Amino acid sequence: MRRSALYWTLHDSGMMTIRSIRHMLRSPESLLLSVGLPVMLMLLFVYVFGGAIQTGGEYINYIVPGVIVTCVGYGSSMTAMSVALDMNGGLFDRLRSMPARPAALLGGHVLGTYVKSLLGTLLVFLCAIAIGFRPSATLLDWLGIFAILSLFLLAISWLAVVFGLVAGSAETASAFSFFIMFLPYVSSAFVPTETMPSWLHAFAAHQPMTPLIETLRGLLIGTPIGNQAVWAVVWFGGMLLLSATVASILFHRRRKV
Repeated sequence: MRRSALYWTLHDSGMMTIRSIRHMLRSPESLLLSVGLPVMLMLLFVYVFGGAIQTGGEYINYIVPGVIVTCVGYGSSMTAMSVALDMNGGLFDRLRSMPARPAALLGGHVLGTYVKSLLGTLLVFLCAIAIGFRPSATLLDWLGIFAILSLFLLAISWLAVVFGLVAGSAETASAFSFFIMFLPYVSSAFVPTETMPSWLHAFAAHQPMTPLIETLRGLLIGTPIGNQAVWAVVWFGGMLLLSATVASILFHRRRKV
């Protein structure tokens, strides 16, 4: 029976996803780093700085959404390195000589990162529970949390794919992880933006991480969300569409070279 193009795209994407997960199992230190760094960050802020930071409630409840975003963002940003390694190491060139669907080659990286990042986020969340985090989210809230985190994860992963395609080496692509790790610090992740200088507050309040974190915080512990959820969807929905389109164009151009 002749299979459709969609079937083979999904099949090949699944195979590339399995390959990515196997790489994680063979080198678990990357997963430990993506989990360990946010956990150490959380412990540092809660136990060292938390007593001096006033947020109107328990600091552990305030900080967890930002730590989760940091964990997801860092894990997703590592896609840039894996894409650069495959692109410059010749794997993609070998796969092009086979009847593999082009969309699956990049999609497999994104799906593999999606699975790894969700696992890392779960581990960070369990650590937060262990040191006193107490969410008040309902079942509907948890579905919203999963949806908004998935949108963020996919958007950052596809943006990382773009960086991986244009980077000349894996070392150059790794700079993307620094960019993603830096943004949560200049947001409402660890301190209220109102406490920042006026010139910095303007940036922190309107950059994409702040509406995402405020939406997660509202869903997790019931703080007001306002229109932050709309802005989070606009920011990362637009980023996802733009990044996936640009990645596809760049990949097809590289194929013709």
